[in-house]
Amino acid sequence: MSKQRDLTFWQMFNLSFGFFGVQIAYALQSANISRIFATLGADPHQLSFFWILPPLMGMIVQPLIGKWSDRTWCRLGRRKPYLLVGAIVAVLVMVFLPNAGSLNLSTAYVFLGLNAAMWFGLFSLIFLDTSINVAMQPFKMMVGDMVNEKQKATAYSLQSFLCNAGSFVGYLFPIFFTWIGISNIAPEGVVPDSVIYSFYVGAAVLILCVLYTFFKVKEMDPKEYAEFHGIDLEAESKKEKGEGLISLLLKAPKTFWTVGLVQFFCWSAFLYMWTYTNGAIARNCWGTTDVASAAYQSAGNWVGVLFAVQAVGSILWALAIPKFRNLKTAYVVSLLLGAAGFASVLFIHNQYVLFVSYFLIGFAWAAMLALPFTLLTNALEGSPYMGSYLGLFNCTICLPQIIAAATGGLVLHLVGGNQGTMLLMAGVYLVLGALSVGLVEVKKQK
Repeated sequence: MSKQRDLTFWQMFNLSFGFFGVQIAYALQSANISRIFATLGADPHQLSFFWILPPLMGMIVQPLIGKWSDRTWCRLGRRKPYLLVGAIVAVLVMVFLPNAGSLNLSTAYVFLGLNAAMWFGLFSLIFLDTSINVAMQPFKMMVGDMVNEKQKATAYSLQSFLCNAGSFVGYLFPIFFTWIGISNIAPEGVVPDSVIYSFYVGAAVLILCVLYTFFKVKEMDPKEYAEFHGIDLEAESKKEKGEGLISLLLKAPKTFWTVGLVQFFCWSAFLYMWTYTNGAIARNCWGTTDVASAAYQSAGNWVGVLFAVQAVGSILWALAIPKFRNLKTAYVVSLLLGAAGFASVLFIHNQYVLFVSYFLIGFAWAAMLALPFTLLTNALEGSPYMGSYLGLFNCTICLPQIIAAATGGLVLHLVGGNQGTMLLMAGVYLVLGALSVGLVEVKKQK
């Protein structure tokens, strides 16, 4: 194998800068979707169901994007064409989704208990989550393609830093627009202008950031890639004709499955956070469950602030993760601190004290963004199927969200309808994730 060159800081920065814009879109989705659907008339016990189809689409699309991009060697690059297409679709959907309640559909065409506005919003959410994932995945793949084993922890931590900086901005958009005088209330069934404007501006920032990475990064050609990874790309490409996704999955390294188990608990926990934080703090700190009230919408804005605090915690912790000598230790510590943050939410009734809770939750999020991909891509070093495996690995993100969303209403019923207790359950999941880290084998750097 030829000596793998180091990248400069700015080369690694350029690889991941577009993630800043993509994560603004993801932050707006995660912080506001439950609020939007509650505004459109969804029952709290229905909220988790709106999160099933997006990750289901991700499970279908991501492995295909990985497999196709493994074979895409063109003038525009290998991963970048998918990055651009995903970003363009996401921008279009972000313009339409928050207007679901403004089309006079809220009381019309009720089907399966959902009005037309909710159906419109649901399909918009499917396309938004799918397109965001299509735009997001190439960044992870490009780090796997272009960064050596020694620098991967740093590169993925930098990606985590930019990702959470984008989250910080996206989470604060609604409260910022409210602060400058844009209305944070609207007629029943209509999403407030503060949220609509947030999605518009987020869409603009998304496409600008993605274009920056698209034009600044030059991907390797097949010959460079083969030399960098020490593989015979021509020989492997012949084998690939007989290698389907199922075959690759059966041959996946043990790290794929053990890190996937950790992912299962972690992403179940965060699905609960995105679904139930709004209702939990509206009840605990504002004393309301009335989604049409000004207090509920104020709580919705405060969710953005709390998620921004989470992003700050993630940004700072992403800088600390590479300092750990042992990646598994960093993983366990991060998840346990996040678990403490989740568990504390149930018992806090002061909106400002919640800063501590969500700051700690940010530690777990930083680890989830950086460490699974560091561990997996190191285990896959020398494989020509990096994109295919990362696409398949996305199922360890999507599947737990589907299961958590499908069972969320039942669990909420079992805990007496208290959405705060769902966050306590999220803390339990992170503890289980931390225990599962012990099963992961770490490949020693060469």
